Amino acid sequence: MNQELLQVNLDLKKALEAELKLTAATTKFVPHQFLSLMGYQNITDVKLGDSVEHKMSVLFADIRNFTTILETMTPEESFKFINGYLSRMEPVIIENQGFIDKYIGDAIMALFGGKVDDAVHAAISMLKRLHEYNKTRQRPERLPLKIGIGINTGDLILGTVGGSQRIDGTVVGDTVNLASRLEQLTKQYDVSLLISNYTFISLENPGKYSIRLIDRVKVKGKAKMVTVFEVFDTEPPECLEGKKITKHLFEKAIIFYYQEKLSQAAQLFQDCLNQNPNDRVARIYLERCQKSES
Repeated sequence: MNQELLQVNLDLKKALEAELKLTAATTKFVPHQFLSLMGYQNITDVKLGDSVEHKMSVLFADIRNFTTILETMTPEESFKFINGYLSRMEPVIIENQGFIDKYIGDAIMALFGGKVDDAVHAAISMLKRLHEYNKTRQRPERLPLKIGIGINTGDLILGTVGGSQRIDGTVVGDTVNLASRLEQLTKQYDVSLLISNYTFISLENPGKYSIRLIDRVKVKGKAKMVTVFEVFDTEPPECLEGKKITKHLFEKAIIFYYQEKLSQAAQLFQDCLNQNPNDRVARIYLERCQKSES
């Protein structure tokens, strides 16, 4: 009898261990934060078509020139490279109360349901972590990595999509689309981090960050323009100080530009470049002004 009870307890222990392993493995594919936001207790509660609305901050991050980097690698090296990068970025997001919704190749889409500052601080920390990672890649065949990050804040819909054999959690809405658009815009201006005005006005203390107005963009299907800000806390010291010194000049020039006062805008952008020759964005705008006036 005692032997039978011992065997039953042993079987129960093994079953519990297997259940815990399965739960841990499942969490890697479906974040527990996603399940919680959907109102699920566990993965077995998931039903196709369920959805819920939340206000969140969405972060998109993408490696620059990713395809070019992979051209010199074998498939095995490619996966090792991607996982090496992602494994350094993931902890930073989690440390700042966010979670990764999905990986899209080398791209990261992360969600933050708490303070907006969590998302911005995570992005700044990601850029700092990347700087440290690049120090370990200082070889001729390993070019330093650059990433672009876009953040937007607003209402979005979390839900489940798919069919009878495959269900996936996803996030949709204009908030998500704009965050992706901002990440793409970092390529155009050759900057690291852009945030929308919706994110900017929700920050607890915008003054604690190095931020400047950089653009106004039209969102597809919307009449209202969205103001875009650059967060430049992680710029090299010389560039950081230069952007701080010329911040008011630069923002005044941007306003003139959108008022179509191009000659006045051009003069101010030139003044910015005289004080901070490495300001790539000021140079882009100056060239736009000159092209429009010619």
